[in-house]
Amino acid sequence: MFKRINYLLIGIALVIFTGCSEEFIDPQRNTNNLTSESIAEAAENNPDLIKGTLDGIVGFMADDQSIAPGRHYDFGQKGVDIWLDITAGDMALSASSFGWYNSTANLVTQTDFSQEENQIIWDYYYKTVGLANAVISNLGGEDAAPENRENQIVLAQAKAYRGYAYFYLTQIFQNDYDPAEPILPFYTSDETITEKVPASQVFDLIVSDLTYAVETLEGYERGTKSQVDQTVARGLLAYTYAAMGNYQDAKTQSDAVISSGYPLTTRGELAFPGAGSGFNTLSSSSWIWGFDLTEQLGHQLIDWWGQIDYFTFSYAWAGDSKSMDDNLFSEIPDNDIRKDQWGQGFAPLQPINKFFAPGRTPGAQQVITTDLIWMRVEEFYLLSAEAAAKTGNEAEARSLLVDLLEIRFDSTADANNYVSNLSGQQLIDEILLQTRIEMWGEGKSYLAIKRNDATITRGSNHVFRPGETFSASDEELSFEIPQTEIDNNPSINSQN
Repeated sequence: MFKRINYLLIGIALVIFTGCSEEFIDPQRNTNNLTSESIAEAAENNPDLIKGTLDGIVGFMADDQSIAPGRHYDFGQKGVDIWLDITAGDMALSASSFGWYNSTANLVTQTDFSQEENQIIWDYYYKTVGLANAVISNLGGEDAAPENRENQIVLAQAKAYRGYAYFYLTQIFQNDYDPAEPILPFYTSDETITEKVPASQVFDLIVSDLTYAVETLEGYERGTKSQVDQTVARGLLAYTYAAMGNYQDAKTQSDAVISSGYPLTTRGELAFPGAGSGFNTLSSSSWIWGFDLTEQLGHQLIDWWGQIDYFTFSYAWAGDSKSMDDNLFSEIPDNDIRKDQWGQGFAPLQPINKFFAPGRTPGAQQVITTDLIWMRVEEFYLLSAEAAAKTGNEAEARSLLVDLLEIRFDSTADANNYVSNLSGQQLIDEILLQTRIEMWGEGKSYLAIKRNDATITRGSNHVFRPGETFSASDEELSFEIPQTEIDNNPSINSQN
């Protein structure tokens, strides 16, 4: 039922994108049609439609095959997360019987604009931009100041979603942060620029959108963790500042997330068979943002769980296994409970004790009810530590690491001993390592590797290119503006 409702809510919005494979994405053009003809007319009879369109973005983030029907790796944000984790190298495609991720794992997608993965990612985020612009337009445009509190919240959430989408576009389609480099077409509710604009212009909008959301959502209590609230907006803003190299503000926002009240994941929750273990439920107290998958939604094979979990009827169970890179695994100390998150499924080092259907029968979960994680509090302990280290406050960075590691190690003393002598680049490198271990499978390692301009050497358990070394700034670690956009957007075509 919920899925049908979401389709009704965003049906008007998405119909304008039909045939996107035949023309380039122009969210502003589509937003104008949506505003003047569809939503405006319907909203006169049903004011809740604007909010419904916003709620529909949430469903769009978790829906399968919204961009490319029949493609079993098209399922919203978590689909992108897998592509990013594989590109970063921490997620090894350790067996490939069906071939869904061969081009990504072989780093062909990232250098060939004709590969459909580029198109899916591009369309997913620009459609999110278009939906957000439609909501913003209907509430009065970029400079709107609604008097109604409910409309203030809706406008703030719409801007947060737009900031989220543009942030990921910058990370995925720009090799490294250069404010002067033209990188993306630029669309707001009242502006259409089809040529690539400088990164600074895109980041200015992201910061403005997310800052507005942080300020406006003060005091707002959401009904479900799938909705954006102030803490989610702060988290996205922290990542944005970090990507820009503004670590002072990144730390301020990260610390605010930490102070918002979400507790760290307990030792028992971190790995099976601990009490409450399994990163599989939105009710987990450390989860900040995610999506509740219910039986009524009918998610089956074409889902993040259908690609990752050995205990779901999945490719991971049937022959396309995604494992932790064995080089990375070897760097986890033996007294770290996270070492128990990995084990033998179809292949070694699958996340069988981190992400699993609670029944724990291989291949058994067919209708998926395990939930999707988009953000949790541990990310911001690590991001705050990174920001502290990079702004000269090494003692604070070490303290934050201890806060995290004392739960994962056997004792606080072990955690203190592990980090006490770390300083300079060694400390920064350790924070990156802990981010890669902690956030495996959650799509965040790629962001950390890029903003640290890290060099990563793949282990031996990759089907493709084992043992090779890649730098974050390499062409192979960013994606390509898709061929359809290049061919059909004359403004971009003339820039290449």
